[in-house]
Amino acid sequence: MPASVQKYRDQLENRCLLVKNLKVFPVEAVVRGYITGSAWLEYKKKRSVCDILLPEGLLESQSFEKPLYTPSTKAEIGSHDENIHPDKVVEIVGEKIAHDIAETSVKLYSKASKYAHDKGIIIADTKFEFGADSDGNLFLVDEVLTPDSSRFWLSSNYKVGEKQDSLDKQYLRDYLLSIEFDRKTSIQLPENIVQKVSERYVEIYKLLTGCDPS
Repeated sequence: MPASVQKYRDQLENRCLLVKNLKVFPVEAVVRGYITGSAWLEYKKKRSVCDILLPEGLLESQSFEKPLYTPSTKAEIGSHDENIHPDKVVEIVGEKIAHDIAETSVKLYSKASKYAHDKGIIIADTKFEFGADSDGNLFLVDEVLTPDSSRFWLSSNYKVGEKQDSLDKQYLRDYLLSIEFDRKTSIQLPENIVQKVSERYVEIYKLLTGCDPS
């Protein structure tokens, strides 16, 4: 904290944030350790993910030999993110920033994945967002490794070749698909759906942190 703020430490500690004004890049850095979701749908059609050609014979929910960086555009509210080849990121943000985003994302995923694995959790995939300050320094921004930005599976229930039960927002996605939600019209979610999503979020929090949020 700046010196002007430090003198109020006894009043502000754990009650404030130091923020920076950053230019946020219009790219979502998605890292996948397993083939599922939109990646699985594309693979079945074209044997690729983000137009990255993959080996034949992969099964749903199978792990990759190493984490796969599969970025997407960051769409405006009401629009859809679009999966893109990593080369497209170079066109959007430049070669150095694109390289740093890809490298940092994979490192973050790999470290988080190992931590979660020791807790009995598989992080199937996750997304990161980045920005830069006026000097061009890269910063990790937005939420990180939450049930809104990641796909969590229980290691004990994991089976290759089938869809996994997720402790994240996939339950809500599945509900919206079941009612053919148009992604444009505001709706009121049923209380039982809200409750079940909340239960999943609380459960993954407990498993990963060892803490009870209540």
